[in-house]
Amino acid sequence: MKHEPLVLGLETSCDETGVGIVRGITLLADAVASSVDEHARFGGVVPEVASRAHLQAMLPTIDRACQEAGIELRDLDAIAVTAGPGLAGALLVGVAAAKALSLSLGIPLYGVNHLGAHVSVDVLEHGPLPEPTMALLVSGGHSNLLLVPDVTHDIRSLGSTIDDAAGEAFDKVARVLGLPFPGGPHIDRVAKGGNRKAITFPRGLTAGKDMERHEFDYSFSGLKTSVARWVQAKEAAGEAVPVADVAASFQEAVVDVLTRKAVKACQANGVDHLLLGGGVAANSRLRALAQSRCDSASITMRVPRPALCTDNGAMVAALGSLMVAGGREPSALNLPAASSQPVELVQV
Repeated sequence: MKHEPLVLGLETSCDETGVGIVRGITLLADAVASSVDEHARFGGVVPEVASRAHLQAMLPTIDRACQEAGIELRDLDAIAVTAGPGLAGALLVGVAAAKALSLSLGIPLYGVNHLGAHVSVDVLEHGPLPEPTMALLVSGGHSNLLLVPDVTHDIRSLGSTIDDAAGEAFDKVARVLGLPFPGGPHIDRVAKGGNRKAITFPRGLTAGKDMERHEFDYSFSGLKTSVARWVQAKEAAGEAVPVADVAASFQEAVVDVLTRKAVKACQANGVDHLLLGGGVAANSRLRALAQSRCDSASITMRVPRPALCTDNGAMVAALGSLMVAGGREPSALNLPAASSQPVELVQV
């Protein structure tokens, strides 16, 4: 294909129905329909609610993306879809829609990895990725350090969370503090008025044998529990909980570990670029501390704008476009929705 491929991407791994359209590495449309408000009263994402919301939003969101891009479906060169990881029922909606489009339009289908798509989206903003790139992906379901020699087929996991992901910890601590769901943006907002040095919360897997066994892994379950116990002790003593200080101190503990290990991974592997991705990459303190530590280590940091960090169809379209341009074989029409797809499996 000599011209730049026109690719539509579908993302339905969790609670956002995302439809993106790219030409080459130029973003033409990024339409998102979120069901987050429907989950807020439950304090977390309910898989069945998410699946039904995707069914309702799919066609209107595709139409909106096509209108925004000024194209017709028949203009497309390929379809890309998140095949995994994610919620099984939610993934099935996107995969089924992508298969229908591929078959009806007679164009190739690419079932891609959600985490690989989070890495790929930065090409839409900052151009081709250096090879290799180090990626720190942080979201409600993932906290991963990835070495990426080639995002279309070679992604290597250096470390990941062994329990709660960072975004999950944000949600749980927000609930303890009486803040709304999703917790990340609200903790970030409240923390701006607090003292991040007020309380010393634990930094998981950063010392002793834990560090030796889990050099680049993350753990936030103990931190979450520590915050909850600290708040409970204050309440039991009849004292007011300094919400802003707790939020700021908790947030600092999370971003300290995330950025410290990411910079160390870059240095250990001789990589001079660090990419931040995932929904938590929109956190202002994470961005600031990562930038500061990268500057001190002479590492170039790349981070997409916040709207491209959260789940979206543009990132899926970007990875699909890179696969088309790189001559990767398309996926078969019987590709599965792989809820536990490993990051090393970039395409199914």
